[in-house]
Amino acid sequence: MRVMTDHQEDGLTEGRAEPSSWVQVGASSEGDTNSALQDALGQLSLHRAPRLVLVFAAPHHDFGRIAEHLGSALPHSAVVGCSTAGEIASSGALSRSLVLWALGGSGITVCSGWGEAGQQGLRGAAADAAACLNGLQRRQHTVLLLLSDGLAGNQMEVVRGAYDVAHHDVPLVGGCAGDDLAMRRTRQLHGTRVLSNAVVAAAISSDQPLGVGVSHGWTPVSAPMLVTDSHDTRLEKLDDRAALDVYLDFFDPPQEVRDDPSAFAAFAATHPIGIRRRDRIEMRHITGWDAENRALLMVAEVPQGALAFLTQGDLDSVLKAAVTSTQDAIAGLGDCQPVGLLLFDCVSRRSIFGDLGLKEETARITESSGGVPMAGFYTYGEIARSSGSGGFHNQTLVTLAIG
Repeated sequence: MRVMTDHQEDGLTEGRAEPSSWVQVGASSEGDTNSALQDALGQLSLHRAPRLVLVFAAPHHDFGRIAEHLGSALPHSAVVGCSTAGEIASSGALSRSLVLWALGGSGITVCSGWGEAGQQGLRGAAADAAACLNGLQRRQHTVLLLLSDGLAGNQMEVVRGAYDVAHHDVPLVGGCAGDDLAMRRTRQLHGTRVLSNAVVAAAISSDQPLGVGVSHGWTPVSAPMLVTDSHDTRLEKLDDRAALDVYLDFFDPPQEVRDDPSAFAAFAATHPIGIRRRDRIEMRHITGWDAENRALLMVAEVPQGALAFLTQGDLDSVLKAAVTSTQDAIAGLGDCQPVGLLLFDCVSRRSIFGDLGLKEETARITESSGGVPMAGFYTYGEIARSSGSGGFHNQTLVTLAIG
């Protein structure tokens, strides 16, 4: 199923010329949903209705109330959003908060859609959501934004389903909804509809450039190895050896890491698997092990026949990656200055940073962008595809710059 809406008409009017594109951000840490909505909306100075409002909210919030309130307050805007594992606003990294990212302008058009996985799976859901592109009034530059249920299975299927519709000429960006690491249920929001096990999308077209940056900060430390056996999100063998044995033999971690699943997960957070793509290395987060079959368990598939690397990094390398992602996105605008940023940052990176690191990351992004309005969330996986195969990432920062 899908709903498609084309949002081009202004609901608020004022006798001033509207810029080609603009971004505003409102954020609130109020625990009550009504109070948080009033606070965040009050921070937006809306002379014209936004074409698109993105909602990133902690899972304790009442998503039905969010949908109802925004539908009433902004009836001429597309509203899309999801639950998170932490939020980002211009003020920095947040938790248990609600963030609104509003995009508007005379040179912006937006069309939104949704799809439920159900029997058709994530690929079908993503294709349904991406079909909003068919109703979009195209401008010179277009991107497809995707928000998926991060607990619904192999997220590469989201990329595949969106690509089935968008093909090679529309870049994909987005992230997987979270639930503050409870790992029970995430929610997606489209208009007045609250969903789970779904994909929601917003197709954005602009007269001004749109830039995408992708960077992770992890360095390959092993020789490339052939993935000789894998099934969906299970990595069974590397170079015909049990993947868990290869991993432990190479890094030789303390005995606690070998014995305790929690200690192993903490170690794996800074030692992910990298997959060679044509123009980059994509990261895969290791969620655990199958001790009996000596397999590694991943967030998304590691394709059989791919070249894989063992990698590692530290706080400094991951912080540098945040700057690289931001700068690359802005460089994609050419001579156009950014008016706003949208950030999809992996929750596993958040766990590495700690409180001081989180402040440092957002401070570096702010400095690199000149302090333009920004918002985003900490994800269960990131989506970015502009060329080549793949397009799903872990432990990565994906940045969309609006020109």
